Amino acid sequence: MKRIIGILFAIIVLVSCNSQKVYSDFDISYSKNGGPSPIYENLLIKANNVHYSFEGQGKKIKKEFKLTNEDLKKLDNVLSQNNFRRIQEDRKKLYDNVTTSINVKKGPNEGSKTDASLVMPNYKTNWDNILNAFQEIINNNVKKQ
Repeated sequence: MKRIIGILFAIIVLVSCNSQKVYSDFDISYSKNGGPSPIYENLLIKANNVHYSFEGQGKKIKKEFKLTNEDLKKLDNVLSQNNFRRIQEDRKKLYDNVTTSINVKKGPNEGSKTDASLVMPNYKTNWDNILNAFQEIINNNVKKQ
């Protein structure tokens, strides 16, 4: 009996560890969360594979899809053209605000940025262009279907 319980416990641990792997193994991530009525939105890209999840406003969505090489190149171009790595974050404290974070782990745009304390005014247009590129991916692959 102890042996069966031990085996079941080991299987549960292995399965739970693998289910969290999608949240740590990515090349590019876009996450939006918080607010007075909290939302949690994640878009995780690993090569051409994408994991999308949304929870909030009475909805719960999980979707897996693929991006074309052209889509990835377009996203990379938007990051480069809008100087992702040079965007400066403001240091003011904000509370109950929906914040967006973008992490790039590979390539020339490697870096991490967030608007948790807003973005400096002279980089606001760049930041908005980058957010629009991610929103376009979501709209084209998740919300249409």
